Amino acid sequence: MEEMELVFNEYIKLMESGNYIELKKELNDENAANLAEFFEELPDDRQLFIFRLLTKDNAADVFSYMDSDTQEHIVKSITDNEVRNIVDELCMDDTVDFLSEAPANLVTKVLRNTDENKRELINKFLNYPENSAGSIMTIEFVQFHELMTVSRAMEQLRKTGVDKETIYTCYVVDSSRKLQGVLPLRRLILADDDTIVRELMNDDIISVGTLDDQEYISHLFKKYNLIAMPVVDQENRLVGIITVDDIVDVIEQENTEDIEKMSALLPSDDEYLKTSIFALAKNRIPWLLVLMISGTISGAIMGLYDDLLARVIALSTFVPLLMGTGGNAGSQASTLIIRGMALGEIEMKDILKVMWKEFRVGLISGAILSLVNFIRLSIMEPDQFYVNITVSISMLCVVVVAKSIGCTLPIFAKKCGFDPAIMAGPLITTIVDSVALIIFFNIAGVLV
Repeated sequence: MEEMELVFNEYIKLMESGNYIELKKELNDENAANLAEFFEELPDDRQLFIFRLLTKDNAADVFSYMDSDTQEHIVKSITDNEVRNIVDELCMDDTVDFLSEAPANLVTKVLRNTDENKRELINKFLNYPENSAGSIMTIEFVQFHELMTVSRAMEQLRKTGVDKETIYTCYVVDSSRKLQGVLPLRRLILADDDTIVRELMNDDIISVGTLDDQEYISHLFKKYNLIAMPVVDQENRLVGIITVDDIVDVIEQENTEDIEKMSALLPSDDEYLKTSIFALAKNRIPWLLVLMISGTISGAIMGLYDDLLARVIALSTFVPLLMGTGGNAGSQASTLIIRGMALGEIEMKDILKVMWKEFRVGLISGAILSLVNFIRLSIMEPDQFYVNITVSISMLCVVVVAKSIGCTLPIFAKKCGFDPAIMAGPLITTIVDSVALIIFFNIAGVLV
């Protein structure tokens, strides 16, 4: 990181000294992702100047790595001809990614500067549901007819491969463009020239439909260790492919969304420092209201046991201890289960196995915690034996129940069609708090 800062400072020095020839050479030799990061550090008035020093190919590559704000500023500032050059060089999925987030006036400017065929394709992509396979696929892929010879396929690859997003995996179709098989580039280039493509292809195809969810697709990429996956329509016709670089973005997006939900936040695609305080507050207030209202249940439960608390005032001092321990125990279990479900390791059919495992974990954890707690209380309050034993037994029961609640609620949430991530952190803690109070006061009513 420090090395890149030194490189960026060198670019700024070249610009300030007016050595534009050397600056242009250095910029066009730099990695596109690094240059996109450099643009984020530049003031708006310099971004356009630097961008125009890039060659047409490099400008499109760098543009694809830029954040949405920088992209919008560039498109807003450049001429129609420059917009046309960028769109011509950009991969279709990168163009669609930009347009799906851009304001209407910029979308109009871009579409105005594309040819009719590409404009029709862009509009088709934009009409796919958000987070579906169709919305993240690209049409820049290599396909061969199943009856082609290897020599003819290689000739076609040399002519068209330069414009494709990836050539390492090729696809075989019939006359109706129905997907017949997958052909790795290695197998193609090592085969004899007169071999028919159909004889080389692998017909054990892993594909997805245009409407399949991106999270499901990411599971397939991980499971089968893919670098690209074909996307087919309802008639099994090949319409696009999804590459692993897009899936990396999907995984990051899904993980971020889960973390936000687990922290009782409404998901947002915006960067923290670029999000207004009103937007941040809007994303937090709904869940805070829900948790605040649900938290009143704990107060109502304590109100039911006023007589018991009045008789044994010492009990009230242990309420935060039990609620906190129960909430932590429940959150631990829910976090592991949510993660397991996200990775496809845990399904609804596993609920009994999960409950049995967490029950035993709760027994072990609760027994150790209650024993340590009883020893601690016996040393600090030796005259409060019944209170000490009540708190310790309650600790064991609360931990066991909290683990059971924490492991089952996410599974039930998914079964009901909700995101399991909402059943974590604050929400689990709120539920467990109420249960912990009921357990504690009922045990106290018997023993104290």
